[in-house]
Amino acid sequence: MLSSTSLNPITNPKIPFFSSFSIQSPSLLSFHLPFSPSKTLLKPISATLIPSTPPPQQQQLYQPFRPPPSPLPPKFRSLDAQGRLDVLANRNGLWFEYAPLIPSLYQEGFSPPSIEEITGITGVEQNRLIVASQVRESLIQSKTDEDVMSFFDTGGAELLYEIRLLSASQRAEAVRYIVENGLDAKGAQDLARAMKDFPRRKMDKGWKSFEYGLPGDCLSFMYYRLSREHRNPSEQRTAALMQALQVAESESAKKEVSEELEGGEDEKPEKDDDLEYRVRVPVVRMQFGEVAEATSVVVLPVCMAEEDTKELLEAPLECRSGGDFGVVEAEKGWKRWVVLPSWEPLAGLRHGGVVVAFSDAGVIPWKSNRWYKEEAILVVMDRNRKEVEVDAAFYLAMVDGGGLKVDTGSALKEMGVKESLGTVVLVVRPPKEESDDQLSDEDWE
Repeated sequence: MLSSTSLNPITNPKIPFFSSFSIQSPSLLSFHLPFSPSKTLLKPISATLIPSTPPPQQQQLYQPFRPPPSPLPPKFRSLDAQGRLDVLANRNGLWFEYAPLIPSLYQEGFSPPSIEEITGITGVEQNRLIVASQVRESLIQSKTDEDVMSFFDTGGAELLYEIRLLSASQRAEAVRYIVENGLDAKGAQDLARAMKDFPRRKMDKGWKSFEYGLPGDCLSFMYYRLSREHRNPSEQRTAALMQALQVAESESAKKEVSEELEGGEDEKPEKDDDLEYRVRVPVVRMQFGEVAEATSVVVLPVCMAEEDTKELLEAPLECRSGGDFGVVEAEKGWKRWVVLPSWEPLAGLRHGGVVVAFSDAGVIPWKSNRWYKEEAILVVMDRNRKEVEVDAAFYLAMVDGGGLKVDTGSALKEMGVKESLGTVVLVVRPPKEESDDQLSDEDWE
């Protein structure tokens, strides 16, 4: 019989203690314990056996974008965050001096709402100050006239903000025009849009009479185009032409607007060889991001040219947007839609508009056989105007079962076609990196 006094401690550490009760099979022990049991028994239990390694820090995959801070003026570089907030709250200094303090605070973790709460500068105004200061800096780098730049020393951030989308050279001309003519923020916005939009309007009537390098001519052309959206005669048309004449800079632009104002163009007989008066449908190439930049858009149903004309007739006639979020609602479901900027030909197309997608631009009666026939195009059509009336207009029709085709009114009349599927109001070409290949007047039949 064993007692507590008979259990002597193990004095020889090399002789392990085993019992038949604790170990039934040595082979099982070796299977479960690949290490020596004696070492396990003799080794004291300690938390330091397995070194505790700190858990790896979780990598933050998403980091909100923070624009790099602009160089701070020397007098503000030594200020801490609270000091910079005080400068913004009290508007100490010139606006373009304290504007760079805002992105520097963003870098330190401040958000636009928190800065607004402390300084009273709203998030919208923060963005305007940051962008305007960057535009001002680009103008200085472009060596813009100092007398012009001095106008923006004590204000004008809202004016510089509006020309942010223009190139450096365009900005210099724009600020000159803004200062000389005393434009407000709305006027600067209209000017910037007119200058950015002007190169895309090569196919519009009268475009050649206006000079791209003159901001006044770009603005005048915008009003000139606007006048053509109104009936002739009408007060709205006359008012738009008067605005166009007032801001025009070149003599050719003034002459074009004056002739339109006097109604001289309406009295000119159309000549067969004068393509400038024969082209009635604008052809535009979409720009990358143009829909995102547009202030208003139109949503139109799309039909494939290869499919039956039955689909064209069944397409929804109208899409309306309403409510606080401008939710678009169609009169019935449809499987294809396209969103386009609200260009001038589409502005009044509220009912009956439809887009026909062609895989080959050869359906358009180009005058010359050039490479652009191989690209896909979208033809926007007004289904409310089906009767073939104007010889120079373009219509979508199916002739002799040969598929959909775009042709002139005169050509359809010769074939005995009196009613088409609709009048073509616009042709849209796909976006392309190099967009300087707009069609010239001579490319039309």
